Order: sequence, then C-alpha cells, then structure tokens
Amino acid sequence: MSEFIDFFNSTGFVAINWKNCLMLLVGLIFIYIAINKNLEPYELLPIGLGVIVANLPLTGLLDSPTTSTGYQESGIFGIFFHYGLSFWNILPPIIFLGIGAMTDFGPIIANPKVLLLGAAAQVGIFCAFWGALATGMFTLSESAAIGIIGGADGPTTIFLSAQLAPELLGITAVIAYSYMASIGFIQPPLMRLLTTESERKIEMKPARDVSKLEKIIFPCLAMVIVILVVPRSAPLISMFIIGNLFKESGVVPRLSSAASNELLNIATIFLMLTVGTQLTAETVFKLDTIIILVLGLVAFMFGTVGGLLFAKIMNLFLKEKINPLIGSAGVSAVPMAARLSHHIGQENNSKNYLLSHAMGPNVAGVIGSAVVAGVFIALSNSF
Repeated sequence: MSEFIDFFNSTGFVAINWKNCLMLLVGLIFIYIAINKNLEPYELLPIGLGVIVANLPLTGLLDSPTTSTGYQESGIFGIFFHYGLSFWNILPPIIFLGIGAMTDFGPIIANPKVLLLGAAAQVGIFCAFWGALATGMFTLSESAAIGIIGGADGPTTIFLSAQLAPELLGITAVIAYSYMASIGFIQPPLMRLLTTESERKIEMKPARDVSKLEKIIFPCLAMVIVILVVPRSAPLISMFIIGNLFKESGVVPRLSSAASNELLNIATIFLMLTVGTQLTAETVFKLDTIIILVLGLVAFMFGTVGGLLFAKIMNLFLKEKINPLIGSAGVSAVPMAARLSHHIGQENNSKNYLLSHAMGPNVAGVIGSAVVAGVFIALSNSF
C-alpha cells in the first residue's frame, strides 16, 4: 500500500492546481477556435497544444539547458525556447524568410503612396509603448515588447520580446496572435465608424502592371536602405527580402518553394508550440498580464485608426482618391487585414475590388513593424 501511495504522490494529480486546470481550459479554447472556427489554425492550434502540455505539472519539459543540469536533463521545450528564441532567436527570421517568399511587392511599386499608410498604422506601437510606461509597472525594455503588439505581427513581437523582455515572451506573443485571429471582430466597427458610406464606395483603378525588373530592384534597394538606416532590423528585413528575391528571380523555384512551404511549416510548428509552452499558470495569473492584454488591444485599435485617418488625410491632397478602407490594412496582419478591407469595401460597392490595393499597405506594415523593432533594439543599450 505504501508503494502505491508513494507512486501516487509522484504523479501530476498531486501537484496540479486550479490555475493549471484553468490554463488547460484556455488551451482547449484555442484548439476549439482553430478547429471549429478556422481562425488562424496554423498558429492557434499548436499554441493551444503547447499551453496544455506546459500546464501539466512535473513533466520537466520546460527545463532550460544550463551548465548545471546539462543537456541530458533539459526539457525538449526548454531547448526549443533557449535556442530557437532566447539564445539564438532564429525562428522569427526563418518565418520572415517564408513570408518573403510568398510576398508580392507589386502593389507597393505600382502605388508607392501606400507606404505612408503602412507607416501611419505603426502609431499603435507607440501608443502601447507610452501607455505601458505610464503605468509605472514596466521597464523601458518591457514597454517596447508590449508596444510592438500594436504592429499586429506575431514573429516580430516574438523576435523583439525574446531579446528585450524574455519574461514576457509567452504573453506578448499569444496576445499578438490572438488579436491577429480576432481582426474580423476588432477592425470592422472602427472601419465603419471612421469612414462615411461614400468613402467606402470609392473605386480605385486597377494598378499598373509591374515588370519583373522592378520587382527585383525594389526589394534590393529597400533592404539596403532600411538596414543602413536601422541596422538592428537586419535579421528580419534581410530574411524577408531574401525570401522575396528567391520568388521573384524565377531561377530558384525549389528554394522559393522550400522557404514558403517546408521550411516555413517546420519553423511555424516549433515557434507556435514553444510560444504556447510559455503560457504557464505562474506566468499568466498576474496583474501585469491583464494590463498587457488591455494595452495590446488599445495598440491594435490605434494602429487601425492611424491607417484609416491617414488615408482620409491623404485624400485631402490627392486628385485620384484612395479608398480609406485600405488604410486599416497598414497593420501587419498579412493577408487578413487586406482581405477585410476588400470585404468591407464590397459590402458597400459590389464593383469594388480593393484586395490588390490593400496588400500594398499590408506589406508596408510588415516592413514598418520590423523597422520599429530594430529601432527599439538599437535603443535598448540606453534603456
């Protein structure tokens, strides 16, 4: 009998508590949303599974590889976190490589003005950054990690958090991806509130055809200029452009296919599972987490508003008006934000085809959030 009691005392049933159980429920909710609602399943499903695994006690899966424990005693997810995010931080740049291989710079090249919309939408980052500082609960580095949520770019959020505030990585990453998945609920009310029906009906002419040469020269120039201005953005920007040039060159189809398929899928598996495992009960049940959740929402909303209002301001000076709805696509949620701009536009004018136009500020938003992340990292030494 004593042997049975000793065995039972060594099981997770003894160590599990109500906080763990609640986090298991959160993981199940993520899985439900991914499967039943088909909202960001490639992110939310592995994150949900990671949350469940991380909150089962006594597994040792999260133990980090250290000189004291050695690799034999390290947990598999501790190794993923240490080398994939914290120490090497290689997974987000690999994700950017894959995204670049699927990106078309044509809409930006055809209408360079949309770069301004992508820049305007980054206002949400700075709103959350200053908001976090104003609470007095977060350091400058932690505020930067919270602020980047406003870019609505999961990989960039992870990349920055891992460098500046690894203790917030799980929270900031999941909040960023959760709001990306909720874009269909957050943005439409703001888009309808801040634009008139006549503005939503504005038809934009089809963009001009962009030559292959332009699609090769533009990303090269963009990479050189951005990295010279913000060198610390290089890990993300360089991988993003390299992936894009694999695609646009047309001479390395296998590399382009591998970057946008196998490599991207493998990196997504490891990245999302690792992010999910950072959401332990000990991390989540803090006042800080609730405040970050609110600040993330505020950041995302201000980013959307910034893009919409700047598009309206631009129309005051343009002879050929743009549909302000494409301004909301300036956040980095690719391609969900662009699709939503197109959908809301068609609700008001069935002849409106905004998808190709909205992809311009959408891609600009990806570049913009990576640049802001580079600025925060460059300033981190003074933090």
